[in-house]
Amino acid sequence: MFEAKFQSFADASSSTDSAARVKALRAALAAQSLEGFLLPRADAHQNEYVPKCAERLAWLTGFTGSAGFAVVLAKEAAVFVDGRYVIQVRQEIDEKIFEPVDIAGTAPAQWLADHAPEGARIGYDPWVHTSGQIERFAKAAAEKKIELVALEANPVDALWADQPPEPMGAIAIHPPRYAGETAAAKIKKLRAALKGADAALMSDPHAICWAFNIRGSDVAHTPIPLVFALLPKEGAPTLYVDDAKLDARTRAALEKFLSLRAPAALIDDLTQAGKRGEAVMFDAATAPAKLVETLRGAGGKPRVVDDPAALPKAIKNKAELQGAREAHIRDGAALTRFLAWFAEAAPKGALTEISAAEALETFRRENGDLRDISFPTISAFGEHAAIPHYRVSEKSNLRIGKGVYLVDSGAQYLDGTTDVTRTIVVGRASKMLREHFTRVLKGHIAIARAVFPKGVSGAQLDAFARRYLWEAGLDFDHGTGHGVGSYLSVHEGPQRISKFGATPLQPGMILSNEPGYYRAGEYGIRLENLVIVEKRVIAGGDREMYGFETITMAPFDLACVEPHLMTREEIAWLNAYHAQVRKTLSPLVDAKTRKWLREATRAI
Repeated sequence: MFEAKFQSFADASSSTDSAARVKALRAALAAQSLEGFLLPRADAHQNEYVPKCAERLAWLTGFTGSAGFAVVLAKEAAVFVDGRYVIQVRQEIDEKIFEPVDIAGTAPAQWLADHAPEGARIGYDPWVHTSGQIERFAKAAAEKKIELVALEANPVDALWADQPPEPMGAIAIHPPRYAGETAAAKIKKLRAALKGADAALMSDPHAICWAFNIRGSDVAHTPIPLVFALLPKEGAPTLYVDDAKLDARTRAALEKFLSLRAPAALIDDLTQAGKRGEAVMFDAATAPAKLVETLRGAGGKPRVVDDPAALPKAIKNKAELQGAREAHIRDGAALTRFLAWFAEAAPKGALTEISAAEALETFRRENGDLRDISFPTISAFGEHAAIPHYRVSEKSNLRIGKGVYLVDSGAQYLDGTTDVTRTIVVGRASKMLREHFTRVLKGHIAIARAVFPKGVSGAQLDAFARRYLWEAGLDFDHGTGHGVGSYLSVHEGPQRISKFGATPLQPGMILSNEPGYYRAGEYGIRLENLVIVEKRVIAGGDREMYGFETITMAPFDLACVEPHLMTREEIAWLNAYHAQVRKTLSPLVDAKTRKWLREATRAI
């Protein structure tokens, strides 16, 4: 049952399927006098994890990554991916049909402008694009007078004979002891951010879950329902939700502070708001173009802005922070049991990438409170570890032998969301591996030890993690850290540590600290802990200062560490961290694991 999670969508498809499906799509487009179609890997909420019925990109192209975009023209087609997937996309698509394109070099809008004929009519589904996305396409295509056509129905849906139904997962109230703040208090905060607007259309399910203290089960790995909400400046908010998702108890709890309406009523309600000339705020990152244009078309005033819930959701309250700490301790105990087991089992040569990932989830389930894994486990051996977002399948599953094993995994608990990566050597670590590992570790420690003034953003800290790689002519092509939710998305904004991280870091934010290095065809290294931004008092200082509290509890592989490359301060940090891990986790693990842990966390 668990192993089915590792069955790639593409494994069930073939290049012949893609050829036939693209041919059928082109025929359907031609029947509507269209010369092309835009197909993002997206649902109506721009979620990272989408329901199976929204996996249209995978169905058409075979590409199964979490981010991608296809443009299909009458005689050409391309699939666009970021740096995480440049290797994977070539393994999954048929390059006779689709051109794989690195989105960092060529944006889909520019490719369309370069390849579509002048005056072409290009269709798109306005439910799965934001208005900003469509504006960028329109701007790029204007010189060639390419017309973008909003379609009433997605043509892929008509071709996908066995398309899964829309999910109807149950909605539950998130307990107050974990939420730490009432829905009424959160709604009051959001109303203060309306800034003259008559209402805010909430399209991000994570924001809705946070605001109303609910959780759902419509998608894998993230406990969200696929719903919209309308927050007026006065009166009760409206939640647009299918009645099948609510039991009597949940319905009664929600009706105390909001109105419940069927999803189909949203278009009518926005139309009426438009007729009244109302100004409505829309989230620029997640609101479907369909909703923005519905209001505008009815005479309303759409204001497409940053989601007012994003920042308050990112700044965790005391209950959320304490829950995160406790969840990480339990999760750390499970991961440490796995690491001890792996140290004994891997050298015997019987483990595979899938069986190792299965074992890790088993250890987590034995905690008794695991709700789900927080993302598909990256269980990668050897050359697969050099693919930052590798997804093991039955087809790609490698046997683990001597070499480097990378495991990036996380869990969802009611009190917190975890995400942790460890890189382990099976057998003896080469000199080159030890140097690369230690340079990554030095970058990790630099972030963990960073102290910075109020107002500093993640972009200003990102280089701390890269300095020691840069000194050796090395780097990694992903951000150093992303925000993490509270029993919500494992990837949360607006905070992040990367060159694009413009949001100032504030106390209460949770982020990952995960520098890496990837040697294509050989191995990959990533070392990830989660941290909380906290206030720091510095004697003699005259600025408000912040730093990080590390909350992930698990040992690093000392067999890969080269102490002579580390400073006295770095070694002191590593020894102190390992001492804390040993003290915290020893009471929570069995005697055999405890013995292994003592050696794994020894001072160097």
